Amino acid sequence: MFKSHPRGLSTLFFIEMWERFSFYGMRGLLLLFMVASAEQGGFGMSTEDSAAIYGLYTALVYLLALPGGWIADRLIGQQKAVFYGGVFIALGHFSMAIAGKIGFFTGLGLIIIGTGLLKPNVSAIVGQLYHNDTSKREAGFSIFYMGINLGAFLGPLVCGMLGENIDWHLGFGAAGIGMVCGLIQYRLKMTELGEAGTFQLINQQQLDKDRSLFVKISVTIISLIVGVTVAASTGVINLSLSAVASVTGVIIVTLAICFFVYALVFGKLTTAQKKNIGLIFLLFIGYAIFNSGFEQAGSSMNLFAKQYTDLSILSWQMPASWLQSVNALFIIIMAPIMGGLWLWLGHRNPSVLVKFSLGLLLLGSGFFVLAWGASFSDASSTGVSPMWLVVTYYLHTIGELCLSPIGLSAVSQLSPKHLVSQMMGIWFMGASLGNLIAGLAAGQIGTLPMQELFTIVASVSVITGVIYLLISPLERYVKVKVKAKELVG
Repeated sequence: MFKSHPRGLSTLFFIEMWERFSFYGMRGLLLLFMVASAEQGGFGMSTEDSAAIYGLYTALVYLLALPGGWIADRLIGQQKAVFYGGVFIALGHFSMAIAGKIGFFTGLGLIIIGTGLLKPNVSAIVGQLYHNDTSKREAGFSIFYMGINLGAFLGPLVCGMLGENIDWHLGFGAAGIGMVCGLIQYRLKMTELGEAGTFQLINQQQLDKDRSLFVKISVTIISLIVGVTVAASTGVINLSLSAVASVTGVIIVTLAICFFVYALVFGKLTTAQKKNIGLIFLLFIGYAIFNSGFEQAGSSMNLFAKQYTDLSILSWQMPASWLQSVNALFIIIMAPIMGGLWLWLGHRNPSVLVKFSLGLLLLGSGFFVLAWGASFSDASSTGVSPMWLVVTYYLHTIGELCLSPIGLSAVSQLSPKHLVSQMMGIWFMGASLGNLIAGLAAGQIGTLPMQELFTIVASVSVITGVIYLLISPLERYVKVKVKAKELVG
């Protein structure tokens, strides 16, 4: 699998595999743990509040990818950012293994910081292992994506079994052990990465300024968080979790737009680079919309599995979180096929925007299937067949393979070299926004029938997919215009 690719790809494959093992293993338990009663070992929180916390957590995990990319670019380099991020993640999971809300929320905070450091930078290093071979880079990202989903497949199986059937905190601890395994492997094989992802000091004076800026911003943010928390807990201000989540969504959109404007106006970019930034902006929007549906796997679809699905196998009850592994299993099977398809097509390869359109259309098709299944849930006292979810996950899988690894590859290729990690951070801000919306949508389950919720998501996805198909010729036009201008120049 790695034979025709740079040696460092296997190093990144396994660190990402174990990080995703820990992330998805814990994620499969997160919402179920919060809504579980105290007698069941959970917090006994309402669905609305639990979903808001879930949405905020998953949103912040990806939102911090932007400062994580900046830290790597300006202060320590991608290789060190990946390692330090893994350390924070492991500590976070072990903190959640301690009973009580203090350990739980401290752990979530540590995982958010760690993932923000690790996630954008490990992807950026993958892109740096290749040069200008687009097809091979896309194939490399597809292999890398298999590592992501191998961890995503194993995590819910291990952590879900331990968490749901024995003790929730044991499941959280298992996620931390997985991250430690990834850190050991990464540290032993870092030399295989070569110069990819190393920090290049250009100006010591600028480095000192960046360090000072980092400290000031960090102190300001920490002080703000502490102040708001104290004010909310003492009743000085009244903030609902759903309101905080909604405001966070507005902040994410504002930050993304401001960054794109900043890059275009003050980034000292050539005309060709500005065209590329414009295309990345379109990809960002599509990725955010895709994730607002796709990431409901851990929220509304997870609750559907727990509350409305027949999970009995003979006399044994399957953990609901196990269904979180279905998507990853399909990706492991289909990723080599899709990667081979893109290589085989060669110059006949569909454009990036066409692939995004296919991904969104398949996402919508999956939710239409699930809406159909949800229509039977009220009439069945034992729950509907899990095959409704399996078919939905299959359609979502093909859609994801048309969109996510292709988007990663495109962003790494289109980004100006000095902005590559920050652009990867922006890419994951799209996931942040989508995760937040997915969490807020799950919070509506108490008032909105699941069939109606899934139908709305399906309709939005299909309409967006059609729009991307209609504007796909714009990608070719931009590339031709840029190439012509370069030839004239």
